[in-house]
Amino acid sequence: MTVAAVIVDVPTMQTNRPFEYEIPEELSDVVVPGMRVEVGFGRGKRKIQGFVMEVKDHSEFSGKLKPIIRVIDVKPVLSPEMIKLSYWLADRTYAFQISCLQTMLPNVMRAKYKQFIQAAVGFEDDPEVKDLLNDHLVVELTNDTTDSTIRKIAHLKKLNKLDVEYVVENQANSLTRQAVTTKLTIEQLKDKRQNLRSNAKAQFKLYDFLIEHLKDLPIETSEFENKFHITRPTLKTAEKNQIIEYVEVTKRRKPVGIIPEKQSIPELTDEQTAAVQMINDSVDNNEAQTFLIEGVTGSGKTEVYLQTIQKAIENGQTALMLVPEISLTPQMVNRVIGRFGNQVAVLHSGLSSGERYDEWTRIEDGSVKVVVGARSAVFAPLTNIGVIIIDEEHEASYKQDDNPRYHARDVAKWRSEYNSCPLVLGSATPSLESRARAEKGVYKLIYMKKRINDHPLPHVQIVDMRDAENSATKGDFSPLLQDNIWRALKRKEQAIVLLNRRGYSSFLMCRECGFVLKCPNCDVSLTYHKNLGKMKCHYCGHEEPVPHICPNCKSKKIGFYGTGTENIEKQLNELFPEARVLRMDVDTTRKKGSHAAIIKKFGNHEADILLGTQMIAKGLDFPDVTLVGVVNADTTLSISDYRASERTFQLLTQVSGRAGRADKEGHVIIQTYNPDHYAIRDAAKQDYETFFKQEMYLRHQSGYTPYYFTTLISVAHQDEGQAMKQSYWLKKQLEGVLSDSAKLLGPSPTMISRKQNKYFYQIIVKYKRESNLHQKLLEILSDTQAETKKGFTIAIDNEPQHID
Repeated sequence: MTVAAVIVDVPTMQTNRPFEYEIPEELSDVVVPGMRVEVGFGRGKRKIQGFVMEVKDHSEFSGKLKPIIRVIDVKPVLSPEMIKLSYWLADRTYAFQISCLQTMLPNVMRAKYKQFIQAAVGFEDDPEVKDLLNDHLVVELTNDTTDSTIRKIAHLKKLNKLDVEYVVENQANSLTRQAVTTKLTIEQLKDKRQNLRSNAKAQFKLYDFLIEHLKDLPIETSEFENKFHITRPTLKTAEKNQIIEYVEVTKRRKPVGIIPEKQSIPELTDEQTAAVQMINDSVDNNEAQTFLIEGVTGSGKTEVYLQTIQKAIENGQTALMLVPEISLTPQMVNRVIGRFGNQVAVLHSGLSSGERYDEWTRIEDGSVKVVVGARSAVFAPLTNIGVIIIDEEHEASYKQDDNPRYHARDVAKWRSEYNSCPLVLGSATPSLESRARAEKGVYKLIYMKKRINDHPLPHVQIVDMRDAENSATKGDFSPLLQDNIWRALKRKEQAIVLLNRRGYSSFLMCRECGFVLKCPNCDVSLTYHKNLGKMKCHYCGHEEPVPHICPNCKSKKIGFYGTGTENIEKQLNELFPEARVLRMDVDTTRKKGSHAAIIKKFGNHEADILLGTQMIAKGLDFPDVTLVGVVNADTTLSISDYRASERTFQLLTQVSGRAGRADKEGHVIIQTYNPDHYAIRDAAKQDYETFFKQEMYLRHQSGYTPYYFTTLISVAHQDEGQAMKQSYWLKKQLEGVLSDSAKLLGPSPTMISRKQNKYFYQIIVKYKRESNLHQKLLEILSDTQAETKKGFTIAIDNEPQHID
């Protein structure tokens, strides 16, 4: 008897313990690790899904095992590497393994879907395939598909004679497209052509096309019309004469917004050459070495990435490259595809379920060599990886906010070691953790201190908004910034304006009684969105109309305070009516493909000023941008988080680097109410080393990372008393295992104590070495599951990126 160890998907009571199921004899050579199956669970007739983690030839269980009901997949959806990674990830992130396994798969494989099989290219006439498909082009697998049929499918799949497709049920119509094919041979087509009437010019054209492109059939009907100018009436006549027939073919979706341009390979600078050589040596020697490239903005880090990817491909290996945000993906992807063509796949959250699945399939079946994507692309099913690259490695968006709370850098490090390949981290402003590891020799530090062609760094000016001249100015633009925008426009150059706060105004307040309109679900003020004509909560999405009188005292002296990107857009249009302004923030990029559309428009000089939040601050490369203006540099500085200074320094340094990237000189103006703050001062000089020393000193004094490990435990409940009571119970549990050298902070309410009608309390554990803590946290994860039924939300975040 063969036995499968299965991790089951039980939402109400998850466990990391696999359950054993008997593999029916007819499925004994079908069920393999990485495959999903349907099994019975509990005392009743409940059926659930699970992942096969292991296949064994016996069980230690003395009772009768339940059999596997059916296999969901005819091929494994997870590789041995992904299965091993799931064990590590669950342990590292204090998550349940089922969550980790599902995170690795595209959404289409987690939703309701249909599964189809069809002949692989070249095996359409294979006797076994034809017998199985029963002369159909595509066959759907259902619950009624017999085990013997599943066995045949699995056998043919192993021989690569069959292709398997998954389609979300509500997108099933996007699986196939109408196409044209023929069963006639070239000789038969030539014979038929001789019998055509001499005036049947359209038919002659079609026959000649079929003879020339017989190997390329089937071809989509739309291509016949649009690409080859053969009309539908012509095709209908040929169908009537039994020359051609219509069939359905699978259509692969390609992500939108990708416009690759063929590029020449530039000559490398001395710094680039040294970096490429070092990394390529590790690629050749299959070394799991981590490199940290600390390169100023515009120093050519991307070209270093491309050349190391090229090396991996030349060695017959694959490459994985991560970028922090969707907004960076179009420009980066265009460069990578421009270099490597169809060998590149793209994965990020902006793709539709269908696009994401199609890209995932191309990777999984080995059709691509390079994957570029945001955080979740770190789970791309690549094999034989030769190099892994994380661009802008300091970005907080590489950390997942909900379960499993993984950091892409940690997962990439694990995959680097598994594949014995180098990991390359790149940034102009590395995270303190990475830079500290480089100081200790854990990472190999590579400096790139010069811009390409020795272009100078932009000239930066700090504007003190407390000065009389600036404070007297109406609006949010100082005279200096206004004057420089005007000069850039006059020279037909482009400008970038940053304000890291969306909306029109931060809050609405009554000047009579001081009333501030707040969200009914969260402990925050509502933000005014003029374009929507509504007050909106950025935490729960609550919306309500804009009041014209104070709800508290009925006064009409109600006004808007604080500034968001919508307001800045209005001011720019009033100050510079001739300028074309593009706004890029969460509100203007909700639509699919909007990131790429805005970037393309600005790159084509269809706009003069690009205004936006932090998504415009990094990675973008526009040669005609000579001016960058930061409207309020204190936005990130005022956040209640020990990383606030680091975030501010990184954001200002990165956005400054958008100016003067080509032959024209760059100029940056930073408006602030804290001109003497070291983060702003050092960012103005692009002086990472001075900032690093200062910030490390303060972290050491306050006992935060990278000097201490940090774990955050948060408790939420609709009743504040219950949340507080539960958090004190958790504190008592932790006190029992921690040594005197550990620091236990809290419980205390979070900065925004109520979100989505729940009250949040948090406990922070800071430690260097605590041998008992890890096991206790795993116990807490398991023991508190029952509390979720009582309305509690309990989360454990290892090395959090934000602490309120």
